Amino acid sequence: MRTSRLEECKRRKIEPKLPPNPAPHITDRLIEIGLTEAAGMGVGPISWVQIDAWQRLTGVPIAPWEARLLRTLSLAYLAEVRRAEAETCPPPWRIETTAREREIEEAELRSVLG
Repeated sequence: MRTSRLEECKRRKIEPKLPPNPAPHITDRLIEIGLTEAAGMGVGPISWVQIDAWQRLTGVPIAPWEARLLRTLSLAYLAEVRRAEAETCPPPWRIETTAREREIEEAELRSVLG
């Protein structure tokens, strides 16, 4: 089983660099609702029904634009999950390699190549 980028960073003791999040309350809601939901023989984006049920059951009113954004974010997440299945898929944001990451890579190469 392949490990995720996050698991790989943790294994190498590298703090992953995440993109800025100007609206953490939106992503917190998305994670609480669920990034995806079961659909047929796989997963799909969260449904309008799921968003509505979350809103009613938690008592947290959300504006129509927020509901559309939550659904759009779920679709984007699912698209990225599918794209990231390729081994050569770069991370969804551009970051510079740190000296620590370079050192780890070089040490691993030396251990393999001698």
